[in-house]
Amino acid sequence: MSKSVYMVFELTPKPGRLEEFKQMVAEAVIAARTEPTTLAYEYSINADESAVHIFEHYRDSASIVSHVDETFAPFGERFASLVDVTRLTVYGEPDAAARARLDGFGAVYFTPFQGFFR
Repeated sequence: MSKSVYMVFELTPKPGRLEEFKQMVAEAVIAARTEPTTLAYEYSINADESAVHIFEHYRDSASIVSHVDETFAPFGERFASLVDVTRLTVYGEPDAAARARLDGFGAVYFTPFQGFFR
């Protein structure tokens, strides 16, 4: 099986804060783009702009730790003031260090048991 870890954050923007959130996201994406082991980092919004998803794909657990501790840390407080995390679904087998960073968001973990990647 792959060491890759995928996750989907489901967020609800706080009332009146969406534009500020979008500005923060632009900065966070620029920062994440410099991470060689962050393989995907994409924000999507629904039609009525009431929900945002973040799709993230990391090469391995160490990549998650680095992203959270180094790249995303400067945005954390601002992020929390602009949106509520309603769900975090994690796919893969993150190690204890990665789980320690994700558990605070109420992560639900799904372990692969069959399949393939191309």
